[in-house]
Amino acid sequence: MRRPIRWIVGLLGLLLILGTLLVKSDVWVVQYREPTPALRYTAPGAGPAPPRDTLTVMTWNIKFGGARIDFFFDCYGDRVWMTEPEVRTNLAGLLRKIRQVQPDILLIQELDRDSKRSAYVDMLKYIADSSGLPYAAYASQWHVRYLPKKGLGPINSGNAIFSRWPIDTAYRLPLPLVQAYPWWYRLFYLRRNLLVARIAHPTLPNFWVINTHLEAYVPEPDSTRYFQLQQLLALLDSLTQRGAIWIAGGDLNTVPPGTQKLKDFDDNACKEVDPTFVADDYSREVNWLLPFYARYREVIPLEAYQANESAYYSHTVNSQGWWNRRLDYLFSNGVWLEGAVHQDSSKGGIATFPLSDHAPVVGRWVGRNPLSEGAQLRP
Repeated sequence: MRRPIRWIVGLLGLLLILGTLLVKSDVWVVQYREPTPALRYTAPGAGPAPPRDTLTVMTWNIKFGGARIDFFFDCYGDRVWMTEPEVRTNLAGLLRKIRQVQPDILLIQELDRDSKRSAYVDMLKYIADSSGLPYAAYASQWHVRYLPKKGLGPINSGNAIFSRWPIDTAYRLPLPLVQAYPWWYRLFYLRRNLLVARIAHPTLPNFWVINTHLEAYVPEPDSTRYFQLQQLLALLDSLTQRGAIWIAGGDLNTVPPGTQKLKDFDDNACKEVDPTFVADDYSREVNWLLPFYARYREVIPLEAYQANESAYYSHTVNSQGWWNRRLDYLFSNGVWLEGAVHQDSSKGGIATFPLSDHAPVVGRWVGRNPLSEGAQLRP
């Protein structure tokens, strides 16, 4: 009986060692536990750009170049991967829109690099090399060396900032991880972050851009998204107090204050697969963005949004539906001259609905720090 006992003890020891490696190390998922430098990229042939007093700014969640393909995770289809021709065709559509807007600063969420699901196309390089925005910074939010589910394989997906001017500093600030999920689920889960970059603009010596993509599905009563918002707000307050001019935006995965429809959206197909699954219920968080609107300026004034919500919707997962809520934002302590959500050809010049499950948000901006003009930061 000694050999079986010895074998069982040895197997248990091996499992313990493997479990420790999985939980404590980056064997499967790159953890990003501390602030770290972000990846920076400069396109070949990049040169100096002339100064501009008024900038065009754009934010867009591009669904990792998936356009309106119905993937399994939205419960509409069963697709897992794309072919390289599909990815390049979808990216060409995104690039056509970016070139039409001609932004000076571009914030992208769900950008893939070296991911099996997007045919290993490096979207950071693709956009920087082709958009007229040759300077880029990137922070991964989902860096899995191999994801076994449905054979997804390697994934490297995250947030990116593209600029007409050089990026002289860029770093990644980790955001809180959802604690409501079991440990084995958190092991492979997304590592949300704030991508923070200082832009070497010729006439704005202390100009910062922040891009983020906050938690999407948070089971109640978990408040991870709230704490992520508080960390973002604290960063913006700190930059303002230090005299910086900044633009912050991205996919915040929550709705503006005063939003009328807060749950039971018509694009939640997952409830047919799992009746207990609630994709989006914003009832308890409808006022979470109030401090942002109170202290700073959003590209779409809150009064304009509340007067005509549907004109500013920017998201739906239903490829056969239409935009049904707003999740995407651009805040600043500077001045927005105008802004719009480019929902279709009548609101932006190009049909954007076929290009992603998010519509781009675009604004014209002038950099002026209110504290430098004698204003006080409101609590």
